[in-house]
Formats: sequence, structure tokens, C-alpha cells
Amino acid sequence: MLDNEIRKIVIVGGGTAGWLTAGVIAAEHMANSEQGVAVTLIESPDVKPVGVGEGTWPTMRGTLRKMGVTETDFIRCCDATFKQGAKFAKWVTGADDDAYYHPLVLPQGYEQINLVPFWQQQASNIPFADAVSFQGQICERNLAPKQNTTPEFAHVANYAYHLDAGKFAAFLQQHCIEKLGVKHVLDTVVEVSSHDNGDIRSLVTKQHGELSGDLFIDCSGFHALLIGKHYQIPFINKKDILFNDAALAVHVPYLDEHSPIASHTISTGQSAGWIWDIGLPSRRGVGHVYSSAHISDEQAEVELRQYIRDSVGDKAEELSVRKIPIVPGHRETFWHKNCVAVGLSAGFLEPLEASALVLVELSAAMISEQLPANRKVMDIVAKRFNDKFRYRWDRIIDFLKLHYILTQRKDTQYWIDNCHIDTIPDALTELMELWQHHSPWHSDFTQVDEVFPSASYQYVLYGMGFKTQQAKTERRSNNQQLALESFRQNQQMTEKLLRGLPTNRELINKIQQYGLQRI
Repeated sequence: MLDNEIRKIVIVGGGTAGWLTAGVIAAEHMANSEQGVAVTLIESPDVKPVGVGEGTWPTMRGTLRKMGVTETDFIRCCDATFKQGAKFAKWVTGADDDAYYHPLVLPQGYEQINLVPFWQQQASNIPFADAVSFQGQICERNLAPKQNTTPEFAHVANYAYHLDAGKFAAFLQQHCIEKLGVKHVLDTVVEVSSHDNGDIRSLVTKQHGELSGDLFIDCSGFHALLIGKHYQIPFINKKDILFNDAALAVHVPYLDEHSPIASHTISTGQSAGWIWDIGLPSRRGVGHVYSSAHISDEQAEVELRQYIRDSVGDKAEELSVRKIPIVPGHRETFWHKNCVAVGLSAGFLEPLEASALVLVELSAAMISEQLPANRKVMDIVAKRFNDKFRYRWDRIIDFLKLHYILTQRKDTQYWIDNCHIDTIPDALTELMELWQHHSPWHSDFTQVDEVFPSASYQYVLYGMGFKTQQAKTERRSNNQQLALESFRQNQQMTEKLLRGLPTNRELINKIQQYGLQRI
């Protein structure tokens, strides 16, 4: 059995995680040919997907291209728009003018120079994101990241997407079945059958009997049918670090069809959590993520409806709100024997910074790229996978917590508690100590494919008013002339793009009508 080739992959669970994983593997491993790897996805007709993961990372562009998806079809079918970063409002002081941007473009000249020390000399004159990048200004005016003549997936400004999660899963399903050769089984798994060594041999279903496989991927969401219920892999709760354990989600209509579409996720701090606001062509996806230890569901809903009322008036009271429970944390192990967990079955933290979907992408990519040739080498690949993803989950937790510990808000216990030293991971505490003396830079992180690179830490740190002490000694890298030139180039680029880019809605309307150019 150890020499058995990996020829049959069975995925349990649909939704975005299941179909994205199926598509990535099926496209790379030629599931539509007899010589390829067979990919079967089992989806229960009784389980509704969670369906609120409406923000992606720029990596999604490459993922869709590898699957053979056209950007025009994706945008048209998934109610998608362009996302160029996140705007954080009321996270620092809670005042009405309290806001900063985390753009998706790197700071100007980032490979050659760290601009933080030079910006700090003029910090009172210009926000960090505006000094080193043009994207915050683009977002503030609801502009698109490219023209309609820019080819599919290419960009003027780096971008990700906002999308309708339900439509995205349906779009991926159709593409996987019709174009990539994924076999779709609509049925309920009632039993797991095992080999003598503990590997899963097959899944027993209500209507289709036994479905055997060589590798099983658990995309069954919070149910965690294989990794949790069958293998009993422990779940590591992270609520002591990330307090938010509930969300209320609502679809908000625009006032009319010409209403601006935001080019960024808007995240607005509340008394015991924050509200996300995502602009799609036909509606906004809005939700309140909060800590039930600090606020009641009823009060959280009052804050959510008050936020919505600012844009739609009394209609806010008529909109239907859906509650989503959250248990922040992840599995102790993600790949166990011949089973690997992807998506919510592996874990979930909170929707801040669109970390959930990017973890699905990265998981699917690594499974596909390092797909074991046979069972004998699977344990080696599994160990590498587990090491990589333990690191990734830890770094994401650090980065999300960073947003909370820099607050100056003392108006509620929620913000005060978030700054308590006992709730901050040791690794983040060390970095915060280090960054008092030098700003984040390339060597602060060990992986070449960090989910959040040092630039992301810069945007959050200095957007929230963190100060790094200036070195008293001269250094060769203190190139004042290069810094000034970088600031000047960024200013020129900002002015050029503000003149030349269409609005998000204008570009989306043109794509709906004419499509984008193929590369």
C-alpha cells in the first residue's frame, strides 16, 4: 500500500473552499484526461455554505488564471469588483476623522530603500500610506486599479477582488465540472471506512455507496467531518488573543444604480468589535464582528443598524440580519495520514484582512504543487505542509492582533482588554520591542512567501501612529537623496493616476458591456 500511486482525490464539502481546491488540483493534474489525477467532490445537499468570505488577496488573480478562468466571466458571474486595500476607521482614537489605509501596492522603491525613517521627519504633514504609495488616494476617490483597455488580470495598481461568495462557489462549481473534469457527487457522507494503518479507505454515502480515494481533502467547513469528527485532531482556540466570536451579516442596497462602489474594504471600529463594508456592483455586504464577552447580540445589532442608517436611512430597520458564530482558532495538525483540512475545517480567525480565502488558496496550491507521488512519500509532504501552515497561522494571528494593540481607545473595556500584555503573542511582543529601534524590513521575516510581508506591518504600524526611534549613528543606507526622489516619484504617480483612472463603477459597467482584453 505504501507504494500506491496517488491517482484518486476525494474532496468532502463544496462552497468556496471545496471548489477552489478542486479547481486548482484538477487544472494542474489534468483531471479531465485519462492519464491525470481523478478529482471527486462530495457535497451534501443539506448543508448550506457560510457564504460571507467576500474579500480576496491579489493572489486570487493568479489562482483564477491557472484554473483557466477568464477575468471577464468571473466579474460578470460573481458580482465582483476590484479591491485595492483596506481603510481602517475609528481604530486609533475613535474620532470621526480617525482613519488610515493598508494599500495593496508596496511602498515606493521598497526593494532599494526603507522610507520610514525619512517619512517620520515629515509625519505631521502627510499620512504614511500617502507619502509612500498612491493607492490610498485612488481608493479615497473610488477609482479602479486599471483602464478597460488593460488586459485581463494585468494592472496599473495591484488589486484583489470583492465578490458574492455564493455566486463565486456556483461559478467555480460549473467551471470545475464543465472544463476541468471534476466529478460532482451530491450526497451525504454517513460513514468513514479505514485501512488497517488508520488511513481513510473510502467514504460511505447515502445514495452512492462507497467512494474510495488515495487522498481525502476535508472542506466540510465548521463540521470538520474528517479532520475533526473522524480523526479527532484537537482544535486550538485562540479566543484569548482574538476576542471576536460572533458576526452579524446583512446585504445593503445602494440608493441607486449610480452609487459609487468603494475600491477598498472599509473596516470601522465599534464599541466591542468592528464593521466591515464591502462594495459589490448591485449591493454592499456589511457585517459586525464582535466579542460576545463585551457586548450583547442585541446591542451589536443596534450598532450595525445605526451604521447602515447613515447611508440608507430608515430602510436599515427593514433589512434582514444573519448571525454567524465564530470560534477563533485552528487545528493542531492540518494534514493527518491521508487527510488534509482546507478552509473552515482547518480553522478560522476573523474576516479582518481577508485571511480566510488566502489560506484556502495557499493550501490548495501547496497540495497541488507537492502532491505526493505515492503513499510512501505522503508523510514527508504532510510534515512540510503542517510546518508551513503552523507558521502561517501564527503569523496571521500576530498580524491581526497588531491592529488591536496599537489603539489609543480607552472608551470601552474591549479596546482596553485588547492591549493587555497577556493577550499578545510572545513573537509579536518581541517584534514590537525590536521595531521601536528599527522599522520593519525584509529580514524581519523568514519566509519568501509571507502572507503579510514587512510592508503590510509598516502600513498598519505607522498608520496607527507608532513611532520608531531614529538611529543616532550614520549608515550607508541613510540615502536622503534616494528617499526624496522616491517621495517625488510617488507624488508624480499619484497625480497621473488620479487623472487617468476611471471609477470602479465605470470600469465594472464597461466590463459587463464589453469585457476585458484577453492577455
